[in-house]
Amino acid sequence: MGICISIASSEIHDQAEDQHHFHENVLYFTETIPHTHGSLYSKQGTKGLNQDAAILYQEYGIEGGAFCGVFDGHGKNGHIVSNMVRNRLPSLLVSQKYGVAKLEPTPESNNGRRPSKDLVKWKQACISAFKVMNKEIKLQHNLDCSTSGTTAVVVVRQGEYLVIANLGDSRAVLGTMTEKGIKAVQLTTDLKPGLPSEAERIRNCKGRVLALKEEPHIPRVWLPHEDSPGLAMSRAFGDFLLKDHGLIAVPDVLYHRLSPNDHFIVLATDGVWDVLNNDQVASIVMEAESEQAAARTVVEAATASWKRKFPSSNVDDCTVVCLFLQDKRHPSSLAP
Repeated sequence: MGICISIASSEIHDQAEDQHHFHENVLYFTETIPHTHGSLYSKQGTKGLNQDAAILYQEYGIEGGAFCGVFDGHGKNGHIVSNMVRNRLPSLLVSQKYGVAKLEPTPESNNGRRPSKDLVKWKQACISAFKVMNKEIKLQHNLDCSTSGTTAVVVVRQGEYLVIANLGDSRAVLGTMTEKGIKAVQLTTDLKPGLPSEAERIRNCKGRVLALKEEPHIPRVWLPHEDSPGLAMSRAFGDFLLKDHGLIAVPDVLYHRLSPNDHFIVLATDGVWDVLNNDQVASIVMEAESEQAAARTVVEAATASWKRKFPSSNVDDCTVVCLFLQDKRHPSSLAP
């Protein structure tokens, strides 16, 4: 199953009960109808219902701004959770941004530079918005999210800066041009239970980190005294059965200052990264015939790679968002 693109009003529905009316896997929002400098594509795997969701919201926050995100649901109600987060988070982030009190710059480093007040506010807004989002999911009394949830990786472009918020094992990669051609720069860390810092937090909360014998390369989170639920990520929305045992909904937030060499951002669920590496994805995007075709081209390459590498395994859902920072036809025309 391919994507269902929805060109919609820029008004994001805020009420939780409205979320269930939006089951398209990907949504595109814009204040105007310009040439679209991006694309989205989602394809159902062979495990059942497609639980991925994605969004590209152009003219977000400021002129030339953008919000993009991918969300990989899991569990019985993962498709509902991923859609809910995708539909709600953009407006929630804006409201939290406006609600953040005036902050002085902090000493934290940003590639040797102290972040601006506005960037610090965006970081605080991301953390607050993710916290509120998780509470709203828990308050859905007709929705069992004890073992259902979603990852989230979100990139907000505001002028010459990117603010990246990551929860789980979806990934954001930057395509930047070098003398040797396009190079992939991974912007996020895959937040999995095998990471030493993540494993330490989980074990300090009495959770267990173990891999199954049949898949020793995949560490999972387990309850202290039960062999469940076996979650293969260390941070996520939902999954409330594990929330007292080290699984958190606090995003890893970082900044990136754009340069004229930065050409595009790719966000994708782990169904893509399980079979394609960063440089392969960057090359596919760079060589795509158009911006509109880029996301679909990556997904189709990932699907083909699944069938080639793991012919007897179920193919995972694959979802991609490509946001171009420069026009493929006229390089540097969109550079900050």
